[in-house]
Amino acid sequence: MNRRQFVGASAMMQALPAQPRPIPIIDTHVHLFDPRRPGGIPWPPKDDTALYKPALPDRYRAISAPFGIRGAIEVEASPRREDNDWVLQTIQDEPLFLGTIGSLEPAEPGFTHNLQTYLRNPLFLGIRYGNLWSRDLGASLAKPDFVVGMKSIADAGLILDTANPTPALLADVVKLTDAVPTLRVILDHLPQLVAPTQPAARRAYEATVRQLTQRPQVFIKVSSVLRRVDGKVPTDPAFYKPRLDELWEQFGADRLVYGSDWPNSDHWAEYPQVFRIVDDYFRKRGPEAAEKYFWKNSKTAYRWKKRSNEQPGA
Repeated sequence: MNRRQFVGASAMMQALPAQPRPIPIIDTHVHLFDPRRPGGIPWPPKDDTALYKPALPDRYRAISAPFGIRGAIEVEASPRREDNDWVLQTIQDEPLFLGTIGSLEPAEPGFTHNLQTYLRNPLFLGIRYGNLWSRDLGASLAKPDFVVGMKSIADAGLILDTANPTPALLADVVKLTDAVPTLRVILDHLPQLVAPTQPAARRAYEATVRQLTQRPQVFIKVSSVLRRVDGKVPTDPAFYKPRLDELWEQFGADRLVYGSDWPNSDHWAEYPQVFRIVDDYFRKRGPEAAEKYFWKNSKTAYRWKKRSNEQPGA
């Protein structure tokens, strides 16, 4: 290349629009399970043809890598305590996985011993509790041992993920964070919550949301975004924008985190379509907002530690 060609090529490169800087992405909601295990698994059921097959790190890595996923957090798919051990063993040598949200019952007599056992493993980041496995957060809050157990979770620096949002569950989270204000909480799958339409119930729901917006220790997982309408799942990002706008306006850029809900998300669409909806929305909010959503807020919420050079943060 002579000098004239070099100058011309340089001018052309300068005229091209700047490409967005790649954002390392942390997926905070991935389920791992293997139906081939001795004794089977409690979920998914055998008749769920979309999900009843091994969901393991190699499969997730192959599906997610093209979208810039550099880390993931596993979320329990079983109420069995021993399945916490299986997950920890499964991800121990898988640096893509930054940790797990396990299953423990804070009101059980052996909770303190079990918690101390799992605290020895830095990949154990917290527990999940909510409308799942016949549990009821509101009813559990009436048990003094449960509140003591949740204080132990908070004192250990762990986080609570909730399950299956309803207006009642959100109100229970307000009560829980009143009782244990140092507890960090993730409200999972909040986009799927349908607000009540009856006036009194709607006012109560809106009052609950206002209280949650004032609690910086409560984070919102923008997961399970897709919906089925008249038997079809819309894939146009514009369809989901009003609900995402609502969460943005309520909780702001510092409280929203990314989670795919893989492989449960396969009930609605394949990973590329699930990812595209939120990627389109948050990148339009600007690079700073996208970085917060895709990894920085999850670092604040989960306090995960990087396990490979591909992962962001110290």
